[in-house]
Amino acid sequence: MSPVRRCSRTACGRPAVATLTYVYADSTAVLGPLATYAEPHCYDLCAEHAERLTAPRGWEVVRLATEGGPLRRSSDDLEALANAVREAARPQERGPRPVRPTEADPGEVGRRAHLRVLRSPDS
Repeated sequence: MSPVRRCSRTACGRPAVATLTYVYADSTAVLGPLATYAEPHCYDLCAEHAERLTAPRGWEVVRLATEGGPLRRSSDDLEALANAVREAARPQERGPRPVRPTEADPGEVGRRAHLRVLRSPDS
């Protein structure tokens, strides 16, 4: 097996340069830098297919790659969203579940599924 990841499009053998992730709840397709490793719910695309990417009617395409330069990591909130989607898609280890404390964390403002909203250290 070649160490270079290939485009996920059928019959395309070009090297992948970007990763496509879907956020179904927001009707958004996020196209960003090539993920560190291949994941089952993401699609690796070559430069040509990444450039020509379109989404279904009513969906938004968010492109995290910078124009005019190589793809690189940024601290953008949208990239954090794409990383959270990738993390949620990663298979979890099976084992004993941690026991939840009876009292809520004083720094925790809210919780939704596996995500937590924390208070700012300034407040």
